[in-house]
Amino acid sequence: MSTLTRNRSYRLLFTATGISNLGDGVSALALPWLATLITRDATLIAFVAFATRLPWFLLSILAGAFVDRSDRKRLIVQADVFRTLLTGGIIALIFVMPEFPPSQGETTFILALSTLAFLLGTAEVLRDNAAQTLLPSIVAKQDLETANGQLWSVEQVMGSFVGPPLAGVLIALAVPAPFLLDAVTFALATWLVWSIALPPRTAPPKRALMTEIGEGWHWMRTHPMVLRVAIILGLLNGAVFMSLTVLILVSQEILNLSAFGHGALLTAGAAGGVVGGLLGPRIVARLGAVNSVRLALVTFPIPYLVIGVTASPVLVGLALFFEMLAGLVWNIVTVSWRQRIIPDEILGRVNSLYRFFGWGMMPFGALAGGLIVSFAVPEFGREWALRAPFFAASAACLLLAIWGWRRIRI
Repeated sequence: MSTLTRNRSYRLLFTATGISNLGDGVSALALPWLATLITRDATLIAFVAFATRLPWFLLSILAGAFVDRSDRKRLIVQADVFRTLLTGGIIALIFVMPEFPPSQGETTFILALSTLAFLLGTAEVLRDNAAQTLLPSIVAKQDLETANGQLWSVEQVMGSFVGPPLAGVLIALAVPAPFLLDAVTFALATWLVWSIALPPRTAPPKRALMTEIGEGWHWMRTHPMVLRVAIILGLLNGAVFMSLTVLILVSQEILNLSAFGHGALLTAGAAGGVVGGLLGPRIVARLGAVNSVRLALVTFPIPYLVIGVTASPVLVGLALFFEMLAGLVWNIVTVSWRQRIIPDEILGRVNSLYRFFGWGMMPFGALAGGLIVSFAVPEFGREWALRAPFFAASAACLLLAIWGWRRIRI
């Protein structure tokens, strides 16, 4: 029996991660699909994605300081309770939707949905930072790659493999159904995390918030490779969300897929994530950390180019498969590397700075995808306008692969 199998706290965290990511996977399809039931305006749909990810840009640095000065387990529990309540708010919004004035209904609904999405994203910033910071407290350092691989795998299985097609089925039954399931999964995850037993941890003395943030920034500046990888990740994530925000419209208008069919596409991508999560530690062991990251970098441009030129759901599914596989290899290497080298007492603050650079570009990439479509429609027509963000993402990833090939040393 492996060390991780005997670790009850890790098993509870693993189970909570799987359950909460099932809900995330359901809402990942249901939320934008709900927006498309109201409008086909690519900019308005992108605004919902923008609102969901904007907290990573606005709040991630502050969140890291709060994580380091707080009870990390309690913070995760509080965030999941808040997400349960907010998901109930989305259900309520669906029921009051017919009461919006016809002349303002589209914009009013999108603004209300975006507000709830922003608050959900805020809770996610706190929860995810605390969860990633919590892992080294319950897992031995030599087990971090394996633990991260397993956690990334269960996230992909539940969040992208099971969740999206299940959302398609639930939407066909009733529009509020996927959000009801989401609320239930958050509640179950709350109970599981609350049951985790942690070793005693002496809380650091509380000082001025900016002083604590400055300590994290000082550590990152003295470790420039961490900052460099974070910036590369940010640009990659901007490209990813530039294209993925538009993918739902591509599914509906070019691939002619239903909600279930679009979920199946996301499931194909998740399969790549599962393979990457399971094989990633072996790939890293065989190629080494640097070569594994290089392999991921040169893979990223190809899937977006394929999606940009094809009308075949099968080819799009394969492209998403390899994009997620490469993404999981990248994550396993870089997350384990950070957890190993960053001191525990500032891990939350440095992680939050890393995610500020690495995830802060996601909302702007999402908004850029919608704006590209809106501006390109008059010049190129609807179909090629929907394809344009994928060409832009492919070109951006290619430039990053060229630039980062010799500049990443992990």
